[in-house]
Amino acid sequence: MTKALTPKPSPLSPQGEGGSLRGLLGDFRLLLILFIALRMMLLMAYQPLLLEGGERGITTGGDYQTYFNIASLSDSLGAPFREWWSEFPPAWTFLSVFIYQATNATYASYAFLLGLVMGAFDAGNLVLVRNIATRLHGANTGMALAWIYAVLLAPLAFTFWTFEPLVAFWLLLGLWWLLRGQDMPSAVAAAVGALTKFTPALLLGAVWRFRETRHAARYTAILIGLFVLAYLPLLAQNAAMTLPSLTAQFNKASYQSAWALLDGNYRTGNFGPLDDRADPAKAAVTQGNPAVVPGWLRLIAAGAIGLLVFARTRRFDDRGLVAFVTITLLIFFLQSQGWSPQWLSQIVPLVLLCFPNRNGVLIVVILSAVTFTEYPFLFLRTGDTGGEITGALMMPFVVLVLARTAILIGLCVALYQKLRQEPV
Repeated sequence: MTKALTPKPSPLSPQGEGGSLRGLLGDFRLLLILFIALRMMLLMAYQPLLLEGGERGITTGGDYQTYFNIASLSDSLGAPFREWWSEFPPAWTFLSVFIYQATNATYASYAFLLGLVMGAFDAGNLVLVRNIATRLHGANTGMALAWIYAVLLAPLAFTFWTFEPLVAFWLLLGLWWLLRGQDMPSAVAAAVGALTKFTPALLLGAVWRFRETRHAARYTAILIGLFVLAYLPLLAQNAAMTLPSLTAQFNKASYQSAWALLDGNYRTGNFGPLDDRADPAKAAVTQGNPAVVPGWLRLIAAGAIGLLVFARTRRFDDRGLVAFVTITLLIFFLQSQGWSPQWLSQIVPLVLLCFPNRNGVLIVVILSAVTFTEYPFLFLRTGDTGGEITGALMMPFVVLVLARTAILIGLCVALYQKLRQEPV
């Protein structure tokens, strides 16, 4: 009898030497390699350059050139927080100056190294998204959300436009340790995050809702204590140059938000010329129309909504904790006088973790589409008006701002409903 020959599977087929298709998609190490390789290869293929005609390469349209220009003050003026002020807390400012000095003050080297650093932190974000999602929803969903995060545009774009992946990392790391009951490391991560940008400190709200009072008080003491310890030597050497890092962002005129529409401000949020940073008084100068609704009133309204959510929360499991952190962050962004597109770096992973389904993914995609249509698509067409939205661009700009605001409010409503549910 002749034995029937079974065709040998091709190494390129799903059942070939690489294992099954499910095995490939379920290999997190492989996903991490692809994630890092894509970012490194993009940096090499579209190298950031500063030419006579302007910026070129993968960082075009982002804030890297602004960061470079600010860091260059360390050559012309001296140390930050002593000879010049920064609108950002010290962790980011000193990191930027360090990279500037380490790369011999050339933009190509500065942007390349900064891109590598931000890419490394975003790889950390991928790991944290997978770990948190696995804890909340199981291994399969954790792996699925990791793939979704890896292929989204927002995390990739903002890696080479801003330092927001660094902020998102400390926020997610603090959240991850909080979920694991490691409150002290979480407080340290939140403090380092707050020294980069203030939003990771919003973890405090969840701590006070989901922990006993004594644990919450200790967490708060660690966070605030580390923050104050970092600022004390800076305030001692030059308080006037240090204080703007705590106040400058709140002195900005409104921008790219529903509040900006109300105030008649149709520009992105910027400060004055670079030379202004030698004068701390310039940090308080509003570059635009004053607010119709004052900041203190917006903050009180946001606080009242936050207290309502705090008092009516019923869900005290891990999913409830993540939802509480997310709604806290969104309420803070909604009350802010402006909107920064890079905030998607913090919003996207949290929304995916709270809504690990098709609707959650579609919301992230729609929110990203609205954001990128506004900036850079619309704002790139404002060169002849000095960066101000006017004429035919006005209507689409208003629609986009209101649409984005409605999406964020809708997410808050959905998160509130989730927090009102008893854990299953």
